[in-house]
This record gives sequence, C-alpha cells and structure tokens, in this order.
Amino acid sequence: MEPVTYGSCRPDPKPSTASAPPLSRYESQKRRDWNTFLQYLRNHKPPLTLTLCSGAHVLEFLKYLDQFGKTKVHVTTCFFFGHSDPTSPCACPHKQAWGSLDSLIGRLRAAYEENGGRPETNPFAARAVRIYLREVKGSQAKARGITYQKKRRQPTVTTVRLDVV
Repeated sequence: MEPVTYGSCRPDPKPSTASAPPLSRYESQKRRDWNTFLQYLRNHKPPLTLTLCSGAHVLEFLKYLDQFGKTKVHVTTCFFFGHSDPTSPCACPHKQAWGSLDSLIGRLRAAYEENGGRPETNPFAARAVRIYLREVKGSQAKARGITYQKKRRQPTVTTVRLDVV
C-alpha cells in the first residue's frame, strides 16, 4: 500500500533527484534532428547503421526532407522564375530552404561527433554534401532572382609608426 500524501492529489511526474538543466533551443533542435536522422536510417530499405552511412545517404535524407519544405522554388519554365515577388500562385514545388538545410547539416555534423563519430568519417562533412548545399543555394537564388555575391576580404591596412626623435 502506498503512503497517503497531503496537499496534492497527483504524484509528482518528475522525481526531484538530480534534475538536469533544460536544454537550449539549439541543443533541443540538435537532439531532435539527430533522432530524426537515426529514424530515417532505421526506415531505410534496407535499414542502415550509422557506421555504413555515407555522404550519399545524407543527400538522400536532404532530398527526402524536401517534401516537407515550405519554400516555393520556381522551375525554369515557370513564368515567375527569377522574380522575387510573384503576383499569383503557380504549381512549382515547395522545398526546404537553403538556410534551413545548412543549419540542419551543421547541427547533425556536431551531433555525429558528440555521439562518438570521428571527424574524418563524418558523413555530414562529406564533400558531396557541401557541393549539394552550394548548388541548392545557387538554384534557389536564381529561382527567386537574387544574386549572392561571394564575400571578399577587405585589404588589411597596416599602419607604420614613425618615431620622431
């Protein structure tokens, strides 16, 4: 028989023993993204383990995520291709925005190493993934009529100090 407690009719859902501080927004997103990727690997046909995962599997995952995207990306045959503010709806597909994919890869790259993966075998750091992200950025920019300029370094100015005697 359980002892009777006064003052509350419900038991405490979380025992107060050694509670960890709440996760930051970034840490929560990273954990959610990592669990989503692991679930994707389990559902893959045939199922994959993390040790067999390559950059190609990461690309499959990113393309799979496009179906849940909210960014309209105009195809080259669309009347609104290259226009940043279309005046009417069109049938072009929705995809994941480049910035979202870039952030996702950053979080997964960190999560991989935090979960015991070695940096040199990190599939999220594969060259193919970096190239894919660059291509997505360019194609989405063209579809919206936005040009991205590569940032150039400002020339460093050195000052010469002349001591006058």
